[in-house]
Amino acid sequence: MLLGALGYILYRLLPPLHIYATHLSEIVSVVQPVLIFCMLLAAFCKVDIAALRPTRLHFRLLLIQVAGFMLCLLFALLLPHPWRLFAEATMICVICPTATASAVVTQKLGGNSGSVVTYVMLINLTIALVIPAFLPMLHPRPELGFWASFGLIISRVFPVMICPLLTAEILRRFLPRWHQWIVSISHLSFSIWLVALSIAIAMTARSIYHSHASWGIMSGIALGSMIACVFQFWAGRALGRKYGESIAASQSLGQKNTIFAIWLSYTYLSPIISLAGGFYSIWHNVYNSYQLAQQRKEQSRQKVHSAIN
Repeated sequence: MLLGALGYILYRLLPPLHIYATHLSEIVSVVQPVLIFCMLLAAFCKVDIAALRPTRLHFRLLLIQVAGFMLCLLFALLLPHPWRLFAEATMICVICPTATASAVVTQKLGGNSGSVVTYVMLINLTIALVIPAFLPMLHPRPELGFWASFGLIISRVFPVMICPLLTAEILRRFLPRWHQWIVSISHLSFSIWLVALSIAIAMTARSIYHSHASWGIMSGIALGSMIACVFQFWAGRALGRKYGESIAASQSLGQKNTIFAIWLSYTYLSPIISLAGGFYSIWHNVYNSYQLAQQRKEQSRQKVHSAIN
């Protein structure tokens, strides 16, 4: 995260590099999807696709997410400016689907990555139905009817998920040696995720820098996104604990596809609301970093305890 933020700051401090802005954007637009594909392929090679079945936990998580979205939508309809902006920003952070990279982080934390993959598919299908039905209540878009919006959302979210999943299954069935080779590379998906995260944070820093919103508006949006982040990680962990899936449930609700949130804001709401996705990217990755650090400390503690015994 620091590398990504400092990389963008360094870019801003070196004006000679600014002439390459277009080329750099084109490179990122190609590199980022490739990294995500490779990251998910490495993660899905360790997931049994036959075991990806919805459970009661998944439907309860969906209920929390949709109910939170509807509550924020109600506030956005009733509140005046600028409180309406803050409600819309929080709403986007709540309904935003789970990040595809959540399976990678869940694996690293020792959780059930298969459960997260199942929820990613369910929530993406759910938002493809919910968003076209309700977001036009805030900002009507006659050119984006229900089915047009449904197709647009599906075309953005499902290929990113389905292509690496199918590729992993093809390798498992027809190229087992390649499949085992990928599985044998320790922390491959996590290492790729770190590179993708640095690029994502750099893009977040760029969007915040180029925003024309006042400090008051930006602070309100940042606070709303942080509240949404804290609530969803907490709610997921609290509910998941009852099913023995606290890590998977927490990541399913808390770790978001913030690139989609930014696109959603530009498409259905306003560029100012897109800041919510950028800020949320910071909050959920800070919390993930904290979780990973705590897990590393616990593993070190267990090794010392085992050595003493």
